[in-house]
Amino acid sequence: MSDYRLEHDSIGEIQVSKDAYYGANAVRARENFRITGYKMDSKFRDAIVEVKKACAIENEKVGLISEETKDAIVEACDEMLEGKYIENVIVDPIQGGAGTSFNMNINEILANIANVSLGGELGVYDHVHPNDDVNKGQSTNDVIPTSGKIALIRYFEELKAESERLLASFEKKAEEFADVIKMGRTQLQDAIPISLGQEFRAYSQVIRRDINRLDFAIKSLSSVNLGGTAIGTGLNADIRYVKEIVGLLSEITGINLVQNDDLIDGTQNLDCFVYASSILKTFAVDLSKISNDLRLMSSGPQSGVGDIKLPARQAGSSIMPGKVNPVIPEVVNQVAFSVIGNDMTVAIAVEGGQLELNAFEPVIFYKLFESLKTLKGAIYTLRVNCLDGIEANRESLQRRVEQNIGLVTAIAPHIGYEACSYIAHEAQRTGKSVRELVLEKNLLSEDELNKILNFKEMTKPGIIDEEHLSKKDRSK
Repeated sequence: MSDYRLEHDSIGEIQVSKDAYYGANAVRARENFRITGYKMDSKFRDAIVEVKKACAIENEKVGLISEETKDAIVEACDEMLEGKYIENVIVDPIQGGAGTSFNMNINEILANIANVSLGGELGVYDHVHPNDDVNKGQSTNDVIPTSGKIALIRYFEELKAESERLLASFEKKAEEFADVIKMGRTQLQDAIPISLGQEFRAYSQVIRRDINRLDFAIKSLSSVNLGGTAIGTGLNADIRYVKEIVGLLSEITGINLVQNDDLIDGTQNLDCFVYASSILKTFAVDLSKISNDLRLMSSGPQSGVGDIKLPARQAGSSIMPGKVNPVIPEVVNQVAFSVIGNDMTVAIAVEGGQLELNAFEPVIFYKLFESLKTLKGAIYTLRVNCLDGIEANRESLQRRVEQNIGLVTAIAPHIGYEACSYIAHEAQRTGKSVRELVLEKNLLSEDELNKILNFKEMTKPGIIDEEHLSKKDRSK
């Protein structure tokens, strides 16, 4: 007995595994697009099934399919959403044809499930047909972008939730380190005092902006072209279906979707994906910069900067015993590099569309899903395996501030730039502290100097107090 059944499509006949719920189109796609070796994204898969469910309900409502057909398709959709039959989604995420293979793979699975439930046989579409029933009123060109946007919105919402936890951790560290004074650095050189808490507060602010931008991405992706069919004109779709389908899909998905004002524009132009990708790229760049700072501030621990201590997560060398590397910031850097590269792919793919359709949505979604998933993972590990366990090297930070030549900057308004340049050079030459030299040269009294070199006050913005100016400056 044969292990195959014979199906046909517009190309001709082809063998399909006899127990498979996919059909001829999916088999051809599997043979043609052996590209990544990965399975279709699960959120993308669920989203397209939800689209099919909404379309079946609406098509029955406007009288284009029978109630029996609708019920069979809806039941098939619900079973797939429960995780059944998903092994029959066999097409590669990157494929030619603007996603037609994925659309047809789902159409075939749902049609076969529905056929069997109505007493039919696999591959014999006499009760429910993949094109005529499951795909009624639709085209790959409105189904795929709509489904992809639903999946993206869900990924963005997950990323936002994880990012808000990261923000809370940065804010907590800012409070913890509020009283830790250290030397700030510009161009990797000593500058003036700052608190470690202020540095972490600044990190929290950029993360907050990134989170706010995620909302803009979600809003831009909420406008869908379902109902436009092939090129946005709505050909082969009932006018009542076109007007109502997006509202019904919103109810099914729980996402506030709106239909594009111009369905031709919504089918032709994919600028929303460039916008969403750029927001992810910005987030990745910000996270990478913060990770760079953490690696620099933790460098050493004895011969480097050594401002902070990162949690030891794993052995850092196969040859150097006891070495511990900043592996968590390093992996965040690498995720950022990947997201930045993905953004370029998305931009080129969006630009590559021609006339009424962009054929490159499969790679756009593939790269956006990857960016969203890896960013979420990077943010989680940064928070749990690094940020929450960071410690300040308080004693060494205090000592460096007290001995730092950069303190002359705070004294400059009181004794003048030239005198401070002299003090700085003398401190470098002799190894004496700024405090010692200023008192030794009688440039300021000890009381005046104590007021000026109040490290905590130096980290706050303010106006130079006349009381603290030297006699020479006050006479001018």
